[in-house]
Amino acid sequence: MMLLVPCDPLRPRRPDEHFAPEAQAAREAGLTVAVVDHDALARGDDAERAVAPVPSGGTAIYRGWMLRSERYVRFTDVLAKRGVTVRTTAEQYRRAHELPGWYPTLAAVTPRSAWTTGADRADFDEARLAFGAGPAVVRDYVKSMKHYWDEAAFVADVGDGDAAWKVASRLRQLREDNFVGGFVLREFEPFTSAEVRTWWVDGGCVLIGSHPDTPHDQPPGEIDLGWLTPLIGALGLPFVTVDLALRADGVWRVFEVGDGQVSDRPISIEPAVIIAAVAGRSS
Repeated sequence: MMLLVPCDPLRPRRPDEHFAPEAQAAREAGLTVAVVDHDALARGDDAERAVAPVPSGGTAIYRGWMLRSERYVRFTDVLAKRGVTVRTTAEQYRRAHELPGWYPTLAAVTPRSAWTTGADRADFDEARLAFGAGPAVVRDYVKSMKHYWDEAAFVADVGDGDAAWKVASRLRQLREDNFVGGFVLREFEPFTSAEVRTWWVDGGCVLIGSHPDTPHDQPPGEIDLGWLTPLIGALGLPFVTVDLALRADGVWRVFEVGDGQVSDRPISIEPAVIIAAVAGRSS
């Protein structure tokens, strides 16, 4: 098993500072570690050069910054030419990384959602009318702008087309070139806990911890995941994170799903713990 991490942009032979602790933990665990040029992969201009430091052959797990799904396709293609198989295929990455890929399987345990396939007003209004009325959170296929809650995330009433479009347009403006897919409308549900990030390998939960945005807010006691395990297994994805939050009525809800390769580690979890969880179940 090999761990691939982004290189430091200023010192390209070394891991990016953010992922260096995980790289070190992987080496100490006996894994081969190689760097890739994330910036080149993200631009899509020289993928072969971006993976040139990767040894030929074997199976790899990536732990790094997000890549657009189409860039991840190119990433896996050029690695395949070197005889390297990335454990998460391009199709699996898209299903985990983008909400329309995982939502149908988890619809019963996550806020009701509708989305567009385009990004203009007509597309948005079609999804908005299908969604109905009431409060919602708007985002794209991958990410919200929750830190701009009032101006680019929360819609007080989806039935108010102009007000809803104003929020969606601001989201699109703030996301700039990082906007992915189309708009997503998620029914607003009141939550009473900080998010909890759970890590899953081959359909089994290997780690439960805090969310990177609230690293010191530990999960409130033991969480029974019996209701969730069959659903994550049904996704058929090798490495994902599932963020949970406790709704006001005391029910745990799926807040977000992400590909585990590009899900951030909270500082409250030691890098060796992540490496052991992933490598231990996937070797």
